[in-house]
Amino acid sequence: MEVRLTTLSENTANFGFLAEWGLSILVETDNLKILVDTGLSISAVHNAQVLGIDLSTIDKIVLSHGHIDHTGGLREVLKRTGKVEVIAHPDIWAAKYARLKEQEFYVGIPFQREELESLGASFNLTREPVSLGDGIMTTGEIPMTTSYEEIDPDIYLRQEGILYPDPLADDLSLVIDTEPGLIVILGCAHRGIINTLLHAQKLTGKKLIHAVIGGVHLFRASENQVEQTVTALKEMGIKKLGVSHCTGFYASAHLARQFGDSFFLNNAGTCLTLP
Repeated sequence: MEVRLTTLSENTANFGFLAEWGLSILVETDNLKILVDTGLSISAVHNAQVLGIDLSTIDKIVLSHGHIDHTGGLREVLKRTGKVEVIAHPDIWAAKYARLKEQEFYVGIPFQREELESLGASFNLTREPVSLGDGIMTTGEIPMTTSYEEIDPDIYLRQEGILYPDPLADDLSLVIDTEPGLIVILGCAHRGIINTLLHAQKLTGKKLIHAVIGGVHLFRASENQVEQTVTALKEMGIKKLGVSHCTGFYASAHLARQFGDSFFLNNAGTCLTLP
């Protein structure tokens, strides 16, 4: 089975495309079209138009988590898709905040659920993995199993006016089972890229991981975490590694050195057919 991946929104862009902090990746097989995340605002829709992609043909939308840079484009996308199933964790609707230099910012979904439903969103909110067909599934909640991966300490939930550390239980990824190995599409991997890949292996019973594409939340990670992540990725024998969004310059450069031709920057406008 061929899997076609088109990155519609990302921090950086190929020539002729719009760049915007966030992520949106269209996943296509011969029978299914799944949009993973919707970017920050208008970039996913704009870049789809540039590529001649008809968003009304999308079968399902998967939200990797509830942050604005992955959900902010949902209204514009829904205006073009009409009625569509939106698969996510229940905590996408939590009051999410970030702290930067002692300033607090709301970073959750910027819309009311009722408005999105009026535009055609049919929310399937679950903590469990969801099978989408064609060997494609969501991870559901991802266990924290490694000793070196941790949640960003500057991300919070607001409850009754008080900020609490956000465990990002809503962080999930998409897993595609192909003959050469698993293809894993990440949003931000807030709960750790290695935790995510280990969970994907456990869910599918498959050890071989062919490709990992998307955000790898290492832009604030320690040097030790980056090094241990590289070691674990190498042990998994990954053949294609395309990083985006929240990976960070240092981690991206280090991964590029370590993985050579297997590595690429997954920018907006990148089109890839796997395996």
